[in-house]
Amino acid sequence: MHVRSAIPPGRNLPSHARELVRMHEAVLGGGRPPVRPREIVSQSWSRMLRLGLTADRINARDSVAEQELAQRRQGSPLHEVVDGLGQSIGATSDAAHMLLVVTDAEGIILWRAGTTAVRRRADALGFIEGTDWTEAKVGTNAIGTALAEAAPVELLAGEHFEQGQHPWYCSASPVHDPRTGELLGIVDVSGPALTLHPAIGALVETGCRLAEAQLWRSHQQRLDRLRQAAEPMLAGSPGPAVVADEHGWVAHSSGIAPQDRVAAPRQGHALAVPGLGACLPERLADGWLIRPVGPGRNLFLDLELSATPLLRVRAEDSGWRRTITRRHAETLVALHRAGRDGLSAEALSRALFGDADHVVTVRAEVSRLRKLLGTIVDTRPYRIAEGVRLTVYQ
Repeated sequence: MHVRSAIPPGRNLPSHARELVRMHEAVLGGGRPPVRPREIVSQSWSRMLRLGLTADRINARDSVAEQELAQRRQGSPLHEVVDGLGQSIGATSDAAHMLLVVTDAEGIILWRAGTTAVRRRADALGFIEGTDWTEAKVGTNAIGTALAEAAPVELLAGEHFEQGQHPWYCSASPVHDPRTGELLGIVDVSGPALTLHPAIGALVETGCRLAEAQLWRSHQQRLDRLRQAAEPMLAGSPGPAVVADEHGWVAHSSGIAPQDRVAAPRQGHALAVPGLGACLPERLADGWLIRPVGPGRNLFLDLELSATPLLRVRAEDSGWRRTITRRHAETLVALHRAGRDGLSAEALSRALFGDADHVVTVRAEVSRLRKLLGTIVDTRPYRIAEGVRLTVYQ
C-alpha cells in the first residue's frame, strides 16, 4: 500500500496549506469548511473527539523514563537499520528541513535525526525521544494515524488535530519484520509544512523497504554464522538434529524435512519438534543444538484440570511445570479427545464455543498456546504433536 500525497495534483502548496487550516477551524467550530477533510482525516478526528482530546492547545505528553527508552532501543530490531535510514534521508537535497523519526510498535519515539534547527522546533512541540506519539496522546498525526490505520499516512498543516502541529507536515509508513510480518514500528519524515515535496512519501516508503531488506540480510547472515559454528558438532553427532537461534529460527536441520522455525529453546526445557518428537536443546555459542531426548522420543504432559489448570512436562530426567489458562486447558483437552485425526479450526471452535463462528479467536488462542509451550500442538489440522503423550487429570 502506497502513501497518498497530502497535496492534490496541481494544487499550490502554500494556498492549500492555508485552506487546510481554515478547514480545521470550520469543521471543529461547527462551520462550513472551504474543503472537505479527506476520509482518513475525518475518521481520525472523530476518534479524537470521542477520546476528549483538545484541538486548540497541546495535549499533555506522556514519556517513558530514560532507562526504559534505552531498553526499548536495545530490544528493537530497528536499531540495526536506523543509521542507514538517517543516511538515506540525509542524502536528500531538502535534508536541512527534514526530521527523521523512528518509533516502536507502540508509538514511542526511539530515535530522531535532523538539523539543530528542525530538532529545536520539534522540541517545542514535545516531539522528542521517549514520547508516546499515538493518536490517543497527541491527536491526529501521521505516526499515530499510521498505527491506527495499519497503513502509510501523510498529513499536512490543518489536517493535524492539534493546532500546535499545523506548521508541520508528516509522512509515515509502518515497517515490518520480514520474517514474521510483525509490526516493528513507524518511520516518519516531518518538517515545516511549506517544505513538503510530493516525493517525500515515496522516500519514506523506500526507506522502509530498504530497512526490511537489511533486516532480512542480517537475519540470514546470523543464521549462516550459526550454521558454520555448529558444523564441527554436527559432524561428530550422527542422527537427526536442528540448529536454531535464540528465537527458534532454524539455521540447519538434518534428518527431518526443512522448516523455518521451532519453539524458542530454553535450557533444561524439553520441547516438541515436528519430525523429531521430544527434544532437549543444548547450548551453543550463539544458538542451540536440538536433538531427540532418547530412543522413545516421547514428551510426557500431565494436565490437572483444577481451578487454576496446571501442566507438568517431562522428558527423561528433565521437566518443568506451569499454570495455564482455562481456555488453553480446554484446547488441550479437545485436541486430546480428537486423537491423531486432530481438529480443523472450525471443529475446534465448535468444541470450545459451541459454534464455528470463532475461528479467528481459535487461531489466536492456539498461536498463544504454541508460543507459551512450544510446538506441543501441531497445525493443519490442530492436533497434539507426534511424540507427545498427554494425560488429563480431572
